[in-house]
Amino acid sequence: MEKTIIEVNGVKLEVDLRHAKRVDTLKVGDRVKCLVKGYGGSMSTHAGVVMGFEPFPSLPTILVAYLDTGYSSGTLKFVSFNTETKDFEVVADIDNNALEVDRTHILSIFDRDIEKHKREMADIADKRAFFLANFGRYFAQMTVDTPD
Repeated sequence: MEKTIIEVNGVKLEVDLRHAKRVDTLKVGDRVKCLVKGYGGSMSTHAGVVMGFEPFPSLPTILVAYLDTGYSSGTLKFVSFNTETKDFEVVADIDNNALEVDRTHILSIFDRDIEKHKREMADIADKRAFFLANFGRYFAQMTVDTPD
């Protein structure tokens, strides 16, 4: 048997480590580690934060935001985590080093995406202006010749 004695608030307890459970206390804004099932059943770990809690009586839910990052991509994803959530697990991030999140890299990815969408918006605005300038004749009032 694997037993150990721990002291909690001056009370000594003998705990069977085979049946001991880790209990995490989470608050809004706390760092978490998210284990996410990917393609082909692979599992990957991601950095995340607790966004909130939804105290539904039948299905209490934790709202989690996590970063799905790659070499040149980064996506902020959102998950409603509860007992019915599949292929996703969450635990408190209690490591001193936490998961390495390169803030500069993530911000550069978001900035690059912003610039990409600005270019797309400018392209759409140019197409709109071209349409207004060159397709006016399609919408001109048509006159109908009537036989005398």
